[in-house]
Amino acid sequence: MSIAAVIGAGLIAAILCVLLRRERPEFALLLSLAAGAFVLFALFGEIADIIGRVRAMLTASIIPGEYLSVLLRAMGICLLTQIACDTCRDAGESAIAAKLEMAGKIAVLAVSLPLFEQVLAVARRLIQPNL
Repeated sequence: MSIAAVIGAGLIAAILCVLLRRERPEFALLLSLAAGAFVLFALFGEIADIIGRVRAMLTASIIPGEYLSVLLRAMGICLLTQIACDTCRDAGESAIAAKLEMAGKIAVLAVSLPLFEQVLAVARRLIQPNL
């Protein structure tokens, strides 16, 4: 699906949400969630293409595959956290959104820790080559 169609559908949904919010705010929230899900599903093909291209670039380089795994997990956590936070903010729950942002940051840190450990081990070997 083209980006123009996705943007058009998103704008129509936003206009409908504004109109519905006055009379039926619960339906506006449901429409907003449905529009968000539609955009995500419409972009799955693009996401798969991006992941394939990144994987091909990393395969052609000398970078180990575990780094790609960390990168993709961190990107996925960031995207899912952003979607969840935006949904909470749309529902008027900014406090929950703030907590979700913190949870996402901690999750990215947890996923990245093995990579940091490897970088520190390399630095240690460079500083103290006899160990």
